[in-house]
Amino acid sequence: MTTVDAAPRPLYLVDASMYVFRAWHSMPNEFTDADGWPTNAVHGFARFLLELLDRTRPQHIAIAFDEALDSCFRNTLYPAYKANRDAAPDELKRQFAHCKALCIALGFAVLAHNDYEADDLIGSALVRQRAHGYRGVIVSADKDLSQLLAEHDEQWDYARDQRWGADGVKARQGVHAHQVADYLALTGDAVDNIPGVPGVGAKTAAVLLAHFGSLDALLARIDEVPFLRLRGAAGVAVKLREHREQALLWRRLTTIALDAPLDAGHFERGNADAQMLGMLCEALRFGPMTRRRLHAAAGVEYAAA
Repeated sequence: MTTVDAAPRPLYLVDASMYVFRAWHSMPNEFTDADGWPTNAVHGFARFLLELLDRTRPQHIAIAFDEALDSCFRNTLYPAYKANRDAAPDELKRQFAHCKALCIALGFAVLAHNDYEADDLIGSALVRQRAHGYRGVIVSADKDLSQLLAEHDEQWDYARDQRWGADGVKARQGVHAHQVADYLALTGDAVDNIPGVPGVGAKTAAVLLAHFGSLDALLARIDEVPFLRLRGAAGVAVKLREHREQALLWRRLTTIALDAPLDAGHFERGNADAQMLGMLCEALRFGPMTRRRLHAAAGVEYAAA
């Protein structure tokens, strides 16, 4: 008797920081908590969560937060990593804590670690759960996360409502999913303050990886680069020789870690904490409609005051 493997179950992995920052910048600054602190980002993030729940009804979901904004293992390797970013103001840090508490109150698994970024936590969770019959649905527009996509996975830019799998990465970024970290090591990433190899832009990096397949193969066969049909090929070869060690370091920064420590479990959506949810709604001064929707999403009774 032939058995048919069950289709992989979806595990939703949410890049929380992207949606907290989006709310921080887009929501009007007219919401405050009981102590007078701004809560616009929490309000926007709560709306995002409610919409996501309405659309997906996830059984397995984890929300990843960035605890390690300036202290992750990459800063040990390269102290200037993300040094171009301004520190988050106290008003935003406070709201991140509220957003995390809201996720816990709703029964979601929350991923956060002082040494690993949200991308690493998402990657580690995805790789672990694939072995248990899950596929990843990565809710984020972050191009770096595309390197995680395998056959059954997809990435979802929620704001633009665009989805793509591993076979859609090349059309978006010029390289295949498994080449994204190498590509970013060559071109650099201004957002994360990674310099890249001087003189190697997006088109050049894509041509090099299309020909050699990987950064390792490229660096092992630099002598072939001057003979490629590539503008300034001889100069590119010189730069690659001069910056070989830096390129390998940049790749250590651009590669998402897959071994971050995670709690046991399969990220099933757990029971909500009705008392915690009620206290948060009160402290954050959510309106009655938002309170009603949050309680309904949590599956707990809402008693209007």
